[in-house]
Amino acid sequence: MRAVFLVWLTLLPALAGCGRESGGAFAAANAASVVVFGRAIPDLVISTVSGRDCSIVHFDQGKPYCRPEEPPPDPPVYCTPSLGTVDCWVNPEVLPGPPPQVADGPSTLTPAQEANRTHRWPSL
Repeated sequence: MRAVFLVWLTLLPALAGCGRESGGAFAAANAASVVVFGRAIPDLVISTVSGRDCSIVHFDQGKPYCRPEEPPPDPPVYCTPSLGTVDCWVNPEVLPGPPPQVADGPSTLTPAQEANRTHRWPSL
């Protein structure tokens, strides 16, 4: 199924050409596009129009054609102790003087922690 889709996606624009030369040139440009950009020429168009990362290479690896959209990262919060509770602030600049945080630790993830945050279980 994937091979048929790959052949169709690669050759469909070439079939619309006027001669044999256009098909070979398009296939060569498509192959170069996969090597350079990691997606075929139609994938570039679809990715631009949809605003998502779409590639036949993903589809050939058994992944969805377009990658799912990741939610935007949440801004780090600034939590301060209060009377019997904890108050968290998205914008700590509005606080008078910077009060101490509840936990003294890093407020952002390292690249390795970020990679593990989005890691998925392998499919069976």
